[in-house]
Amino acid sequence: MFLVYEYMDRGSLFCALRTEIEALELDWIKRVNVVKGIANALSYMHHDCTPPLIHRDISSNNILLNSQLKACVADFGTSRLLDPDSSNQTIMVGPCGYVAPGKLLILILWYPSLSLSLS
Repeated sequence: MFLVYEYMDRGSLFCALRTEIEALELDWIKRVNVVKGIANALSYMHHDCTPPLIHRDISSNNILLNSQLKACVADFGTSRLLDPDSSNQTIMVGPCGYVAPGKLLILILWYPSLSLSLS
């Protein structure tokens, strides 16, 4: 399968937030609109696709912006179609270096030996 994107001339949200001029242009109203666009895309993938599509690697690097600052979710390399008849898997995916606090707590409770290595 191939995904074809429109040209997103602003690049990634990560780069826009790290470039001083672009970061200043992204005032709070524009940032909220970017977040709404991302939330709408994720809601569509999770609730309106059949079967649901789970991205599994949302980060500012994987959000592209066009000239109007419209957000587009990109990089579906780790995404999966959710089979409603299968059990949930507990394999963690995503970028190295960050784990959501809730996931970390679950890992420590599920694998008690991990807490020793984190001490």
